[in-house]
Amino acid sequence: MTVFRGIHGAVVAHLGELIVRGDVEPGEPLDPVRLEADLGVSRTVVREALRVLAAKGLVDARPKRGTIVRPREEWALLDADVLRWRAQAPADAGFLADLAEVRGIVEPDAARLAAARRTDADLAAMRAALDVMAGEETSVDAVVEADLAFHRALLDAAHNALLRQLEQVIATGLRARDLLVYGHGGWAHSVPEHLAVLDAVAGGDADGAERAVRHLLTQADHDVRTITSGKEPE
Repeated sequence: MTVFRGIHGAVVAHLGELIVRGDVEPGEPLDPVRLEADLGVSRTVVREALRVLAAKGLVDARPKRGTIVRPREEWALLDADVLRWRAQAPADAGFLADLAEVRGIVEPDAARLAAARRTDADLAAMRAALDVMAGEETSVDAVVEADLAFHRALLDAAHNALLRQLEQVIATGLRARDLLVYGHGGWAHSVPEHLAVLDAVAGGDADGAERAVRHLLTQADHDVRTITSGKEPE
């Protein structure tokens, strides 16, 4: 994730969030002069911020046409900052659906590899995260961080360098999903589901690990759909 600093960073983050949230639609212009006045910053700061956003595929600057927001499909959707801004958008059902599909493609097979390749250190990391999730006095924030740690440890246990690169994608979206679901107190049922994954991986049961992850993901998707429909998770 890029660490933005100072006024420049604040402008990049502000404009990025506006675009990703949909406050400025694709095809709409961004007037640098107006941005200078609205944000109270210099032309140089605005120009550099737009340059960063252009590198992320969010805007396009052309002579005589000015700077416009690019179509969503042209954004660098795997960029860490774009992911973060999109995850921060309230109740983005499309993003959560995309996340569910990516997790369904990646995590079951990662669990199969983990069952064959896990080390004692991998299992210890998964157990430590699960212990936090199961704690009686665990807060929502602690549960979210523990869930992220569990799934990060699961991908790490596959010992595949390319899978590790997907951690940022899954973790960023998973944080948004967890805050939505666990914010409603819906994590108690997820502990045995995570334990089933851990037990299968620890036992070297590739088929069992895959089944356990698919069951966990099905429940996770159900929780999101329940909450976004206005109901409470079961």
